[in-house]
Amino acid sequence: MMQPRFLARCLLAVAAAAALPALASEAVDMGQTVPDAKAVAEGLFPEDACEQLKAAGFKCMGFKPAVRYSLPAASFRLGSAELPDGLKRQLEVFAEVLKSKRGSGKVVRIEGHADASGAAAANLQLSQRRADAVRDFLVELGADPAMIAPVGVGAAAPKNSKDPFAPENRRVEIGRATPPS
Repeated sequence: MMQPRFLARCLLAVAAAAALPALASEAVDMGQTVPDAKAVAEGLFPEDACEQLKAAGFKCMGFKPAVRYSLPAASFRLGSAELPDGLKRQLEVFAEVLKSKRGSGKVVRIEGHADASGAAAANLQLSQRRADAVRDFLVELGADPAMIAPVGVGAAAPKNSKDPFAPENRRVEIGRATPPS
């Protein structure tokens, strides 16, 4: 049986989501903060609250879109795929959430990004190495490898488009993988 407090929170979340515009293309910048596991789970898997309502016999009127997280601004050194300690602390929370979804069939996309300081082919390789490093770290902490899709996008999607060489363009973004159409 669902707790009344949980049910009220779910209903409020669904109502609030209906009033918000969809910002699926915008990533939430985590900066240097370590996120809360519950907030990450609700951001990556918002449909879970709806599924819990349905399982309790309630009707779900929809849910907010999944969130993409940008981890953290300027986390990688120039030309490096080595995970800094601050990024590892953030990823520990994501690993905790992904472990709880093991076997669910849900897929999370890990996007590696680079700034424009290298050749396009080198940036693509570097961004893939960054995405792979994040995947490897998450798997090492117990996340299901089948749930993680690492993708390098090079310098094609800068966070700071006014300065393609800016350090904040060297980042990783984590979000739900779009199902194939």
